[in-house]
Amino acid sequence: MIVFPNCKINLGLNIISKRNDGYHDIETIFYPVALNDILEVIPAPDEIFEFHFSGLFIPGEADKNLCFRAYQLLQAEFKLPAVKMHLHKVIPMGAGLGGGSSDGAFTLKLLNDLFNIGLNKEQLENYARMLGSDCAFFIENQPCFAYEKGDQFIHIPVDLSGLTLVMVNPDVHVNTADAYNAITPAMPDQSIKDLILMPVSQWKDNLVNDFEKPVFEKYPVIREIKSSLSKMGAIYTAMSGSGSTVYSLFKEIPALENQFSEYFVWVSARL
Repeated sequence: MIVFPNCKINLGLNIISKRNDGYHDIETIFYPVALNDILEVIPAPDEIFEFHFSGLFIPGEADKNLCFRAYQLLQAEFKLPAVKMHLHKVIPMGAGLGGGSSDGAFTLKLLNDLFNIGLNKEQLENYARMLGSDCAFFIENQPCFAYEKGDQFIHIPVDLSGLTLVMVNPDVHVNTADAYNAITPAMPDQSIKDLILMPVSQWKDNLVNDFEKPVFEKYPVIREIKSSLSKMGAIYTAMSGSGSTVYSLFKEIPALENQFSEYFVWVSARL
């Protein structure tokens, strides 16, 4: 069975408060984007578990990967047989796009279908929360207002149809913990849940990502990418998550030429 885990962007991101459990309460809009990894899982005929990678290099030990951890989670509960798993990595890592979280969530959904476990959406989301705060979003995979740790959701209409999305990711890995430590949490004057209802043309002066200031100070190249995209005529541009990807919304497909030739660039035809 093959699935195609997609990434997400954050439309605004506010860090509201530090929690007693060490996490932070946040608010953001998660918006799914059709840049996909490829994940294949089949039952292992020799009953020996295997996990292979291709595509972008994935650092760290295999047993720390969220696909492997998702399998372990369900295997311990439902005594699943061994599988052969192959992940082809396309979504950049440490990029604020949630690619690893998506891989983990899609593994849960794939195993649920492959072995007819019978978990419903709420149960899958609860397992996904055990993997990471934003993993649960990828179970339903629809635009939503996310709050608390980013793992509680309210469906909200976000219409970006007709716009072109451009994502640019430099070869920079932003440490999420360091980004949080550089933030002084504060309640925003107006919730993102309300701001997102404004016309996209008004987002520029209202919809912000709290991570941008400290991340731009540490990695000026990310600020430069945002500035360049804005100068190209984007109606809205922002950093996604804790970085390092910058995305922009354009009314027309921009002529990028070779401006970002040294970076990872992805362009949607139309959203």
